[in-house]
Amino acid sequence: MAISKEIRQKVRERAKYLCEYCHSSEEASAARFEIDHIQPRSRGGADTFENLALACQRCNSYRYNFTEGTDPESQVSTQLFNPRLHQWNEHFIWEKGGLVIRGKTSIGRATCDRLDLNDQEHNEGAIVKARRLWIQGGWHPPSNDDSES
Repeated sequence: MAISKEIRQKVRERAKYLCEYCHSSEEASAARFEIDHIQPRSRGGADTFENLALACQRCNSYRYNFTEGTDPESQVSTQLFNPRLHQWNEHFIWEKGGLVIRGKTSIGRATCDRLDLNDQEHNEGAIVKARRLWIQGGWHPPSNDDSES
């Protein structure tokens, strides 16, 4: 079932036009962000508003249909960050002036690892380079996000 244009817009507005995983701004992207199924369709997820999240192409691609990841600190499998159940600031913090996302909890660390939120495994650090430019432009990090002092 196709997600209507109206629901897509409501998802964008609810997310404040930020990727709900890495908090990149859709406005700073060359492409519109995707509508992600938190509980993937392939695992029985529905097209309901409550199951949808705004995701940049990077996060949506790396998340794929995963709902769990491994916390690199404890090596324990844990659920990934769910923007409908969890608060971003409880699980993540910006470090290095907004260049790097650090997971504060097992959920945050597993999500950082599974979604490669800092491009440590892919793209030769392209997201960190983009964040550097966004910071220079005053567009990043989002004003409501916690940052390391």
